[in-house]
Amino acid sequence: MKMTAYWPDYLSETLIYQQGEKPLHEYMKRHAEEKPDSAAYIYYGNKITWRELYKKTCQLSAYLSRNGIGQGDAVGLYMQNCPQYIIAHYAIQKIGGVAVPLNPMYKESELSYFLKESGMKAVIAGDELFQRVKAAAESNKTDLLAVTAHYGDFLPNAPIFKLPSDLERQKQKDSSAKDIQDIFQYEDPLEESAPIDLWEGEGLMVFTSGTTGRPKGALLTCGSSLYKTAATAQANEMGEQDVSLAAAPLCHIAGMVMGVNIPVYTGNTCILLTRFDPETAAEAIETYKVTVWYSIAPMNAAILKTPGAKDRDLSSLKHNPATSFGTAVTENLADKWREFTKGCLMHEASYGLSETHTCDTFMPKDKIKFGSCGIPVYQNHILIVDPETGQPCEQGQRGEIAVRNPGIFKGYLNRPDETLKTIVNGYVRTGDIGMLDPDGYLYFYGRLKEMIKTSGYSVFPEDVEALLNEHPAVMQSAAIGMPDEEKGERVKAFIVLAPEYKGKVTEKEILTWAKAHMAIFKSPGEVEFLDALPATSSGKVLRRELKTTREAAK
Repeated sequence: MKMTAYWPDYLSETLIYQQGEKPLHEYMKRHAEEKPDSAAYIYYGNKITWRELYKKTCQLSAYLSRNGIGQGDAVGLYMQNCPQYIIAHYAIQKIGGVAVPLNPMYKESELSYFLKESGMKAVIAGDELFQRVKAAAESNKTDLLAVTAHYGDFLPNAPIFKLPSDLERQKQKDSSAKDIQDIFQYEDPLEESAPIDLWEGEGLMVFTSGTTGRPKGALLTCGSSLYKTAATAQANEMGEQDVSLAAAPLCHIAGMVMGVNIPVYTGNTCILLTRFDPETAAEAIETYKVTVWYSIAPMNAAILKTPGAKDRDLSSLKHNPATSFGTAVTENLADKWREFTKGCLMHEASYGLSETHTCDTFMPKDKIKFGSCGIPVYQNHILIVDPETGQPCEQGQRGEIAVRNPGIFKGYLNRPDETLKTIVNGYVRTGDIGMLDPDGYLYFYGRLKEMIKTSGYSVFPEDVEALLNEHPAVMQSAAIGMPDEEKGERVKAFIVLAPEYKGKVTEKEILTWAKAHMAIFKSPGEVEFLDALPATSSGKVLRRELKTTREAAK
């Protein structure tokens, strides 16, 4: 059913699940049965068939199950983009576990927090990242079942594209972890799947953040994943005939929908890259006649600037939903992209957040409105409400975006109070400011929450501050986002030094320490020392005051 004033004539108003309402790993199974030798994913020239993908998924499921991992157990996914990520995601789902995506940029101190917070029982990690996992588990005194993956094991003998440096490394083995290749060689596949309550049973934990506290685990169901995948695919007319390109991080909720879920849902072939490189992406589009690509706008801008890219034949590319991060998806950029590719349609992909399994809107191809996020997808209600009263705003008035659909999260792990604040009368109160126009198109204007958006990543001030406060010289800290032409925002930290360190610690020392102790996208780009941080009478730091005064000074 359509949920908006305008609905394109070319689309059905009813959402139809292609194979019915069942977990996505069962969609994979059917593809393996019906077209076993067709390419599911292609990784730098290596064709991975549906038969191989499903068999390896069942083998990893068997290993996890045999080692005591099962229904409701949290299992971390700590890898860069690779075929093993896809396999692990669905192996966890098949046994009724809860997949926990972890950004491969996370450092030991961050992992330690996520391990403890999620109650993680197992982790599948890139072999180059495993020592961080090992150290975090030891610091938490956590008994963790560990499996390592070497990305190079899935490369062909002669890769057809330039490889990122991480794919040219030698395999790193550790006696405390099982090499996933050994599982693929010796383990018998697990044929039976665990019984899954599609709409109530938890299948995914995505760490996000509210207005207070460190990242929280948002619990989503297998039904959440199915619904948003089906709605996104149908609204964007993605199907089995497509060849897609996945270059966005799979650990991000949007990258997951587009690179992990939709290919398995539709049965299309997906070209998988470990990391985005403009030259490689253009070559992949030309080589495999890619028809649809979900990108981050700076990726398109980078290809437009890449020497030699204009000589590539990118005319197979017909549809390019893109997300504005750093670089906005403007009409000017879309026009340049259409000319560059000889006809590809580019527009804003969607509005969404982790708590709703993202992709809450889509852009009608016959009525693109640049500057907007499109209209609500199937079965999705979007309201604009007064942030204070929660009452609906008049049409055209700005207010807080509230979202209700079958895919919203069940709640935050062990945070009932935060859950109650966020899910109100069945709607997720997003903390974002927006407006609906007369056609039902959503416009996003900014965040009530103080999340920092930098280089396509969401950074939580509380998380940066908690990590900075671990430095012995730091007595108190605050983090804000400052405007940045390339990144959208950059992280700036304000630090109150402990009395014994005043005058003895430099900005450079803090910046160097931060880069070693947190992901690079989270690490502050500048530091300002203060004698005290502005705060309310109750002691809450006024980040907004810091941000306002610094932006005004610019």
